[in-house]
Amino acid sequence: MRLPVIDPAAMDERQKEIAERIAGRRGAVRGPFRVWLNSPELCEKVEALGAFARFESCLPLRLRELTLLLAARNWDAQYSWNAHVDKAIESGVPAEAVKAIAERREPEFELEEDQAFYRFCIEILRDHFVTEETFRAAEKHFGAQGLVDAVGSLGNFTMLGMCLNAFQVDLQADREPPFPDIRGYARVSE
Repeated sequence: MRLPVIDPAAMDERQKEIAERIAGRRGAVRGPFRVWLNSPELCEKVEALGAFARFESCLPLRLRELTLLLAARNWDAQYSWNAHVDKAIESGVPAEAVKAIAERREPEFELEEDQAFYRFCIEILRDHFVTEETFRAAEKHFGAQGLVDAVGSLGNFTMLGMCLNAFQVDLQADREPPFPDIRGYARVSE
């Protein structure tokens, strides 16, 4: 990691308070939170938004996990991908679709609503705009709140990916690099 991990003994009271809250909700202070604790007020707000996106959004769990994977792949955020790929599959994202996303291929989803959701997310991530047809197809399945929650989740997970890559948060020691075109924190030829 590019920044030193803040020793708990060296944390100020605000950092300790936030670190304890994060550990209580997430089991430990890991990955990006070790970076964000350098700015305690930002850390608190980011953690709250991330908790909403992961645990409280109106979207089904599989689609909350899918937004995380899509943003992670868009930003080549290996730590985030590795932390959630198994959860995504367990929650109902087809393993073959996950593999296709990792390889930058077009995934296929059995459920029409999942395909519409994927298309909505990928258009906003890659093209920065969503076509009217795509918007209406996703809106039919998820309504206004679902689409707003999806954009909020993608924004949160985009910020997460940027943090992980800018500060080179160490990959999990027990996981392989998930993307064929990324090694370390650089793009390689396939």
